[in-house]
Amino acid sequence: MPYLSKIALNPRRRKAISLLANPHRLHAAVLSGLAVQPVTERVLWRLDTNTAHRAEVLVFTDSRPSWHHLVEEAGWPDADGGHALVADYTPLLERLTLGKEFAFRLTANPVQNVQNPTKPSNEQALRIKTEDDTARSRRGFRVAHRTAAQQLTWLLNRAERHGFTIPATTTPPGIDTGTTTDTEGTSIPAPAVSITARDTLRFRKSNNGPHVTLSTATFQGRLRITDTAALRTTLLTGIGPAKGYGQGLLTLAPLPDEAPHG
Repeated sequence: MPYLSKIALNPRRRKAISLLANPHRLHAAVLSGLAVQPVTERVLWRLDTNTAHRAEVLVFTDSRPSWHHLVEEAGWPDADGGHALVADYTPLLERLTLGKEFAFRLTANPVQNVQNPTKPSNEQALRIKTEDDTARSRRGFRVAHRTAAQQLTWLLNRAERHGFTIPATTTPPGIDTGTTTDTEGTSIPAPAVSITARDTLRFRKSNNGPHVTLSTATFQGRLRITDTAALRTTLLTGIGPAKGYGQGLLTLAPLPDEAPHG
């Protein structure tokens, strides 16, 4: 049975500061919430920091987790609203129907595979030096998309295979996502998605380990289901690379006009 959890971290506590500064450490803390070790199940997570003085970690797991350790060490263990929320994900999966629309949020690591990077990293330069041409052509190099336009195109190009499409809207979609009016000021339909945050994460897996650099983008918008089985798989397995570092978790919510009131 799949579960989606939400854990609030206190950015002013020493443990939280350490976890928030390094996705590798936060990943280890997330995995320690599962009873069966070593962890072999698929675990997806995402760090949301869009609320002032509060960071929230969303975690998708196949088994029911326990977050007492994380709340005690890095959260608000005795405060109202400080406890972790753990919800059964099955009801959402069962509500997926062809053509239904949801609001969505995704933080991902948009990349492309190229044979000869123009500005190779130190690790890529070492591969070029040590591998022969055949090995490099077989594996290629993973290179980040760095502009908002490239990152948006990356998502739009992958939507259909992941079971959804992003419908058009005449509302400006957000940061650097293209022209939404013509020369006469007439609105031009654009994808109903915006890039709400872009970041470059730099960290080490260990004190003496190599640097890891990730270019990330957070997408928020509206999607329409085109393939329920494919979207279900996407929700369970994520989108794109670097999932161990908090990338790829797609979450859905009712559209604002469908959300319950009262």
